[in-house]
Amino acid sequence: MKLELILDAKATLGEGPAWDSKTQTLYWLDILEKRIYAGTRIFTQLDDLIGCLSPRKNGHLILALSGAEGRLSFADLDPFGQTQGRPGTSQLTVLVPLDSEPPANRFNDGKCDPAGRFLAGTMDMNEKYPNGSLYSFDGKETTRLLDGITISNGLAWSPDHKTFYYIDTPTREVKAFDYDLGTGQIANPRIAICIRESFGWPDGMTSDTEGNLWIAMWGGAQVTKWNPNSGKLLEQVSIPALHTSSCVFGGRDMNELHVTSARVGMSAADLKRYPLSGGLFKVVTNVVGMPTFEFG
Repeated sequence: MKLELILDAKATLGEGPAWDSKTQTLYWLDILEKRIYAGTRIFTQLDDLIGCLSPRKNGHLILALSGAEGRLSFADLDPFGQTQGRPGTSQLTVLVPLDSEPPANRFNDGKCDPAGRFLAGTMDMNEKYPNGSLYSFDGKETTRLLDGITISNGLAWSPDHKTFYYIDTPTREVKAFDYDLGTGQIANPRIAICIRESFGWPDGMTSDTEGNLWIAMWGGAQVTKWNPNSGKLLEQVSIPALHTSSCVFGGRDMNELHVTSARVGMSAADLKRYPLSGGLFKVVTNVVGMPTFEFG
């Protein structure tokens, strides 16, 4: 597989890649810098932390925001609007506030399901306490799917949309759930994959049309590929960034794996060894990836 550095962004916490197939645009985040990228350019700068995003059917983006004093919300971003009359900015509209979260929590990873619901999880900012939850937002109502989460991370669906995969990073496990696409409810939790300490911490995740899972390994400088039915490791893809954080398939043939990374918490020695940490990478694979589903 061919690896390419797309942008030496030096992102503090690069995360949340999402592929908009209609515009052939890769959106991704620097969470701690409150910044959204479109490919290699800064798309917009916000005042709040953005945990994750997804394209909308109307051409907008849906965001999971973490504001001041623990104010969490789902919001719409109109890329063609203007905020407070400032040219080149985007119009942000809160769709629904989330009032049930502890003030020390923020949003982290999330994406849309095949029916257009937006699933997003929360985490303790200090990464210590299991105070987080996983939510599903259908445009009208917000439903809590899971609680007792420490670092809510990777989400993915099987090709037939009947199985949902989810990562709470400190567990080093990928959980599988039966997924009811009609109601958005999950059931029958079980462990699909156990990840050894030497691989790093499981972070963001995506899936391909063969049903395999691709997982970015925080602290592991790699993306790993797994068969979730057997729990077997199929492949390891080295990335020249210590903290690989998430991945998504894109490109016209949907065979390009885009990988985000981060620099946060790295020592001077680590940065010297992995100077491209915080960069955006692309790996051309021999598989076809599952799409980024749209909201709505």
